[in-house]
Amino acid sequence: MHGVPADMARKPRIQYEGAVYHVMSRKDRGGKIFKNRLDYDLFLMGTAEACERTGWRIHGYVLLPNHFHWLVETPECNLVDGMKWFLGAYSQRYNSRHGQRGHVFQDNGNPALEFDGTDDYLKSTARAVANPTGTKGFATATDLPSPPAFG
Repeated sequence: MHGVPADMARKPRIQYEGAVYHVMSRKDRGGKIFKNRLDYDLFLMGTAEACERTGWRIHGYVLLPNHFHWLVETPECNLVDGMKWFLGAYSQRYNSRHGQRGHVFQDNGNPALEFDGTDDYLKSTARAVANPTGTKGFATATDLPSPPAFG
């Protein structure tokens, strides 16, 4: 038997109102999420739609060809439900556009709770998301249009 034993359930996600998370998700099977400029634009439009639906605030993001990072604040306790919607909606649109089927992302966003109550920690996390070092082909708010719903 491969994988996780049946008696080991996934740990519940920590969610609460006003939390700040570092969310990251990779393309399934090592492929590219973003094959061209239109893919980046459609992803950002979907991100703006997710923000409108959930009330999220994206404080920083990085888009690389095979994965993305968000620094997201959730005014409501809705990260898991919002990620299910976003990843599902984007996957359907991506697959339709590229003539593919099946999973687009490896996981459900792999959110990690990032806020520890100190402004310095939050600021350093935001800088890390906004300024990845040693990467090529990344996009930040200065590289791509930022939808109004991000703020």
